[in-house]
Parts: sequence; structure tokens; C-alpha cells
Amino acid sequence: MKINGSAIRAGNVIEVDGRVWRVIKHNIVSPGKGGAFNQIEIRDVKSGTKSNMKFRSDETVEQLRVEEKELQFLFADGDQFTFMDQESFEQLTVNRDLIGDPADFLTDGMKVSMQMIEGQGVVGVELPLTAIGTVVEADAVVKGQTAASSYKPAKLDNGARVMVPPFVGTGEKIVVNIADRTYVERSRD
Repeated sequence: MKINGSAIRAGNVIEVDGRVWRVIKHNIVSPGKGGAFNQIEIRDVKSGTKSNMKFRSDETVEQLRVEEKELQFLFADGDQFTFMDQESFEQLTVNRDLIGDPADFLTDGMKVSMQMIEGQGVVGVELPLTAIGTVVEADAVVKGQTAASSYKPAKLDNGARVMVPPFVGTGEKIVVNIADRTYVERSRD
């Protein structure tokens, strides 16, 4: 199915010059002169290489049909991550490169959305929007800082670093936005 260059969004799987690419990020840019264009960051499904492309709204690109399936994360062995199909109980292993940085937030039993193309295999893994992590290291609060405008660095139990408000201390569970690794709120769990 052909789509306009301005309609390309993160998560789309497109075919350009005979290669299958997964869109990682997109940004509509409106320069002072000339027409707007869509700046996209893409990853080759087979080789894992990243690239950047620009598409104007009058250009078209082939968007591939993707089948989405919900799988459950089982375990990681080095850079290999194993998931299980909830209906057939088949196990599927993918490389960390296919998941990217969000792989840091995978926890036992987490349900993910896996995108597959017939003949190509798995082309993407989408995690939930948020994850819960425990703060294992947090800088001390500097006296006089206001809670509204200042954040401090913290390290979570999965090794990820996030900026948290001054009132968050070591041992607290917090909710983190996986996509941009930002603090959302204290966990209610």
C-alpha cells in the first residue's frame, strides 16, 4: 500500500529501494524556505543498520502489511531475548538490536507487541508505554532546590539512568516512560 511521505510514522514498516526498513523516529520539519518534509530515522530489518531519510508530501513510499501478535517475555541470554506466544506456547528468540534501548526495561512476564511480516520474520518489538523500576542510587537533595524545576539523576535496578524529582529516594518504586526514559510518578504497587 502506497502512502505519502508526510504520513510516515514511527513503527511503520516501509520498503525503499528493495530493502525493508522499520521507522524508529519521525519529525515533520518546516524550513523557512521551501516545503515541509518528514525527516525519518530508520533501521534495516535484515542487517540492523540505521539510516536517515527525508520525504516530501508529494513523494510516496510502499508501506508493508504487518501482523501484530502479543507475546510474553521469558528470559534474556546475553543479547538474545526469548518470548512465548500465549496461544500456541511457541518460543521465539530475537536479538537485542531489534528491540533497541527499551530492552533495558523488559521484565519477566511482560507482555509485548511483536510485529511480523510473512517471509521476513520479526521486524519489531513494542514494549508497553511505561514500566516500574526500583531506584537503587539517587543523589542527595541540595537544600534550596524547588521541586517544580529541578530533577536529580537516579539509577534503577535494571541499570537505566533517569532524572527524578528531589523527593524520590533510594528504594522507591517509580513508573518510567520507556520511550524517553522519563519519570512519570511513584508506583502504587
